[in-house]
Parts: sequence; structure tokens; C-alpha cells
Amino acid sequence: MNQPVPPAEFVRAYERATNSHDIARLAPLIAPEAVYWFTDGTHRGREAVLAAIATTFATIQDEVYRIDDLEWVAHSADHAVCRYRFAWTGTIDGRSRSGGGRGTNVLVKTAGAWQVLHEHLSA
Repeated sequence: MNQPVPPAEFVRAYERATNSHDIARLAPLIAPEAVYWFTDGTHRGREAVLAAIATTFATIQDEVYRIDDLEWVAHSADHAVCRYRFAWTGTIDGRSRSGGGRGTNVLVKTAGAWQVLHEHLSA
């Protein structure tokens, strides 16, 4: 029987999946009813979230996304909340760009595996 990964390990797997730029790899890590708050707006449901992320991947070439200063606000057997700082680098329209800000994620355990239920990123 597979043991569920700890939430911190899940966040690192989510970071790696984001850096793969592979939507199919990210999809199972996002809850079907997820809500993401990004600078460009609110995205409700896994498909809308994945579409927003795909737009980012298309806009920022060679993006590298990093999560730092990860702190756990709350944690139980099937829910976890964390906050962190994020940073990204990449190329937009042929020019090197970078940015960053703060993030908060709400994780839920579904069928023994963690998924992101809510993500809020702000600059």
C-alpha cells in the first residue's frame, strides 16, 4: 500500500511539476473544484486553473518557478494550509524577466493523495 507523502513533500512535487511545464503532470495535483486567485483574476475549477497556467507557460518561455520560506499555518490528517514566498524567472518577448511575491495554498487529501484546493498568489 502506498503511503501518502507529507504535505511539504507534496508542495515540492507541485513545484517540480510546475517547472516541467507539463499541464498533464499538474492536473492530478489540483482538486477538481479548485479556486486559484492570480493577478489576472479568479479561476474556478481544475480546467479553468489549468487553462490559466497554460497561458502563463505560453507567455513566459523557459520559466523557472521557486517556492521559498514555506511555513505551515495549519495541518491535519486531510487538510493543510501553507504560506510561502515565490519567485520566477523566464523570457517574455525575447527579454529576460523575473518576479515574485507571496502565496498561500490550501491542500486537501482526496483518496489518500494531496491536491491543491485553493491557491492565492500576490505580488
